[in-house]
Amino acid sequence: MRDYQTSTGTWQPDVLNGHFILNVIDSMTTEKLYWQDSHTTKFTARIVALDSHNGRTAVALDRTAFYPTGGGQPCDLGKLGNAAVVEVEADEDGCIWHYLADQNAGAELVLGEDVTAEIDWARRRELMQQHTGQHILSQAFFQLFGAETKGFRINDRVTEIDLTLELRPEELAQAIARAEDLANQIVFDDRDIRLHEVTPDEAARLPLRKESFITDCIRVVEIADYDWSPCGGTHAKHTGEVGLLAVKAWERAKQMTRVHFVCGVRLLQDYRAANQVSDAIARRFSVGRDEAESAVARLQDESKRQTRRIRELAELAAHTEAQQLLAATEPVDGVRIFTRTFSDRDFEETKLLAHKLVAAPGVVALLAVREAELARLVFARSADVAADMNALLKAACERLGGRGGGKPDFAQGGGANLAELEAALAAARANFA
Repeated sequence: MRDYQTSTGTWQPDVLNGHFILNVIDSMTTEKLYWQDSHTTKFTARIVALDSHNGRTAVALDRTAFYPTGGGQPCDLGKLGNAAVVEVEADEDGCIWHYLADQNAGAELVLGEDVTAEIDWARRRELMQQHTGQHILSQAFFQLFGAETKGFRINDRVTEIDLTLELRPEELAQAIARAEDLANQIVFDDRDIRLHEVTPDEAARLPLRKESFITDCIRVVEIADYDWSPCGGTHAKHTGEVGLLAVKAWERAKQMTRVHFVCGVRLLQDYRAANQVSDAIARRFSVGRDEAESAVARLQDESKRQTRRIRELAELAAHTEAQQLLAATEPVDGVRIFTRTFSDRDFEETKLLAHKLVAAPGVVALLAVREAELARLVFARSADVAADMNALLKAACERLGGRGGGKPDFAQGGGANLAELEAALAAARANFA
């Protein structure tokens, strides 16, 4: 295996679980600038390793402000020189790798030389707000209800925490409201947030909300007079930077309560979207926004009444149509066979017609609806007719390149080969010739 020379020693390439990994012969770790100050957006660092993986350039620096994906928090994005950083990962040896957009990116980067880097501050601030908000909300649940946070994820739109909180639904809503209120009080207090790097022995003497299993240097995030938590993520300097915190939803998941919430910039975006929707609904009903809910409720009630009436009328129409068809058709060998193809009929109405037809004795209904790119079939028979409609329907669907099934007296299905529709119906009818 070929060795790679870097500014700090000799490295050997390896692949683990499909990811590019470098096993350090002279072990090197990257200094984490984001541990000292999460507001750092620009910095200069030395390039200590360059390589490529899966068509992308991978760059290691002696120090970085880029947070790598981990601990439930997505990585930072930004630039190294003029090259866009699209992913950041830390390997097992503590080296942080910055992946550029493609193998040709970063051509100006030179091993052993310094490079100027810049974090995407808008993304960093958004993620920092969510992660700090998680600490505040998790401590609120722990302080009020003794509920521990067992899982944490910053997703594209919301942040999730999994809590050991077991309450009845009506109690859970009240508990979440209380935790939300406490969390926002901490935000409004604009409390100091301090960062500490301590040994495991020192950490053991701190009132940590959760246990740390790190055996060397532990980074602890303190929210003044409120929370102590071991964490390697990016955080605000004051709780007021979180802006505001709101719980959007909750659910039971994996025998825990999963809470979805948003903070800061995300909450502003969420409010704007919700406000636009509510205003648009209110305008449609020509009412004020506070009256929109009752207007929607009235529309729903009216819609339910109309749906019931439409169903009743459809029943009457199908019954009348079936009676007319039955009266106009003479039985052959005691069986009346109806084969029809509709191009402008709802399939549910077609099934209803089939039911009405076979309610009479000695009837077979082979009905089809031709849609834009699909043929849908319903085959039915009266109770006194000896025929397996399920078998006939499956054979017809095979000709249509589709599938279907049902019971011996009633089956439905379809397929996309419209050119074979009439032939499939004719083949089914031939069984009663």
